[in-house]
Amino acid sequence: MAFEFFIAGKYLKAKRKEGFISLITLLSVAGVAVGVMALVIVIAVMSGAETDFRKRILGLEPHILIMNYAGKFDGYNEIIANLTQKEQIVAVSPILFAQAMIRSTHSFSGIMIRGIDPGNSFSLIKGFRQEQLKKLLGKDPSNDNFPGIILGKDLANSIGVIPGDKIILMSPNGIVSPIGNIPSMKRFVVADTFDSGMYEYDSSLAYIEIGEAQQLIGIKNQISAVGIWINDVFDVKTAKNNLTGLFNYPFYMRDWMEINKSLFSALKLEKTAMFIILTLIILVAAFNIASALIMMVMEKNKDIAVLKTMGATHRTIRRIFIIQGMIIGSLGTFIGTVSGVIICYFLKKYDFIQLPDAYPFSTLPVQLEYADVLVIAGSAVLICFLSTLYPSYKASKMNPIEALRYG
Repeated sequence: MAFEFFIAGKYLKAKRKEGFISLITLLSVAGVAVGVMALVIVIAVMSGAETDFRKRILGLEPHILIMNYAGKFDGYNEIIANLTQKEQIVAVSPILFAQAMIRSTHSFSGIMIRGIDPGNSFSLIKGFRQEQLKKLLGKDPSNDNFPGIILGKDLANSIGVIPGDKIILMSPNGIVSPIGNIPSMKRFVVADTFDSGMYEYDSSLAYIEIGEAQQLIGIKNQISAVGIWINDVFDVKTAKNNLTGLFNYPFYMRDWMEINKSLFSALKLEKTAMFIILTLIILVAAFNIASALIMMVMEKNKDIAVLKTMGATHRTIRRIFIIQGMIIGSLGTFIGTVSGVIICYFLKKYDFIQLPDAYPFSTLPVQLEYADVLVIAGSAVLICFLSTLYPSYKASKMNPIEALRYG
């Protein structure tokens, strides 16, 4: 192989009359480098966005929900007691989901209510400790013993309230009277707001104490689900399988991956689409490599003929031009990979690019995964290798007698 490398290296050092071939070679290296660099950066940003969304969702959602096909259910204390004995479970908490209308002195809006147990919740509201939740959602003597409510930041802005203001919650599950169904109403004081970074939550979600939620919608000792938090959020399928024997139909389980399947499927599809689209840049550079090698074969037909007359086999000639193309492709891949990794490092460390408020993150979320970098580099080298096959094949099949006669 040393002979083939020596000849390939000599061919890469173009003479003055072969300057055009050398220019194409440089453009090929630059094309591969730009394509690989763009792929590394874009895939890192897509991975960062997926991780950021996952963190935000897990800051508000339990890892597993135990629900009932009949809807709301009681007798959940036994389920909670059985679940707390499992080693992989970090925390268990009852949750009540409900719809309501919220009215302030300025506005009126529909919202989603979550009734939680402040003393038993693990991370239902990101950034709030259990001691804070107990204080915020409990009755405040300084506000006529009104219970507290925690609103999403955008929801609070849309109805024009700040912490300390009083609001009224109205539930359609009201009181049946001689004049019809009267909505149930209850006054709360805005204890605080939360900012999850996801508009769907921040614009429509509110937390109250689970007993207050049960009273508002007119049910007793019933909940919508039991929330479970586990040690390894990515091993949630195994945890679900270990919990199947603890309860039977009509109970069922849903995990956070299943609930948010559409979001993560869309992100994965975008990541795949971007990979395919940006790979076309590398493909264009690979065509440049192929054209450069074809021109090199035409230019070096006498040299190839001489090598064959001296005993070089078809395989030797083929290897020379494959190695030449792989040197070009590998050099471009190396430059592009290193450049992409360096740019990702600076994008992650320094906030060069500021995003508009419409996005859930203020700067580009960059997460460099080395498995992705290896796949990108490997794909680039493979494309470059495939581009060398035809020129090297044509060179190996060249007739030395005709090349010397007509060269």
